[in-house]
Amino acid sequence: MTKAIGFIGIGVMGSSIVEHLLAADYAVTVYNRTKSKADELIQLGAKWADSPADVTAKSEIIFTIVGYPQDVEKIYFGEEGIFKTATQNHILVDMTTSTPTLAQKVYQEGKKRGIEVLDAPVSGGDLGAKNGTLTVMVGGEESTYEKVKPIFNVFSAKVNLQGGAGSGQHTKMANQIMIAGTMMGMAELLAYANAADLDLDKVLDTVGGGSAQNWSLSNYGPRILKEDYTAGFFVKHFIKDLKIALDESEKMNLDLPSTRLAKQLYEDLALNGFENDGTQAIIKLWWPDGKRP
Repeated sequence: MTKAIGFIGIGVMGSSIVEHLLAADYAVTVYNRTKSKADELIQLGAKWADSPADVTAKSEIIFTIVGYPQDVEKIYFGEEGIFKTATQNHILVDMTTSTPTLAQKVYQEGKKRGIEVLDAPVSGGDLGAKNGTLTVMVGGEESTYEKVKPIFNVFSAKVNLQGGAGSGQHTKMANQIMIAGTMMGMAELLAYANAADLDLDKVLDTVGGGSAQNWSLSNYGPRILKEDYTAGFFVKHFIKDLKIALDESEKMNLDLPSTRLAKQLYEDLALNGFENDGTQAIIKLWWPDGKRP
């Protein structure tokens, strides 16, 4: 398997993933809209490229993880995009949480050119990226998946092929639907326990040991009690994800009232000026300054 990896998107998730790849002795060429975000990775041994097309020309497997579907569209199909220099020797892997439709578009464009493509969104937040314990949900052809799986294993604890192109994105939507419910439950749990004048640390410890245990409660509950609203995953990106999930469910004539409510509440949070906070900031709908009343 090649060790010439290109990586586009050095954000909260991408920077940690690249660190794991460098530590595993892969040669990594990176690109990011803001070059300064790549400085630490360059010091660790990553090489810089001036555009997605340049990354592609210098690599054989290209990973992308950016903010929004429109960003995916630009880095793949834009004037200096990946498809300007991609050849039959390349494998393209988009880890952005994007739309199944766009994942299929990238796949079909690749297929026309003889280029292998996977959609492979991830879950696990900033901690999962730092610890190398992400979950990867892959859509595409099995032969391509088997080629890339050893690289996925460098930064993930669980990786599965879900089906054809777009299936990874559909699985990520199912994941986000579940998270929407657990984030709402966690916030209301804390609001209720606080109103009942309970010791919130004890409450988290107790219910986290029973049937109410879940990832959001274990990872974000303690952050809230420390008044830490830094983004492991941005509010604005979660709103984007929930919109995709609701758009896709509408295409399938499926009503998701809890997800619809979660999207509305996160939109309210963003309107209050917290779109760049982490998703745990949902508690600010009950505790406006982020502190226990």
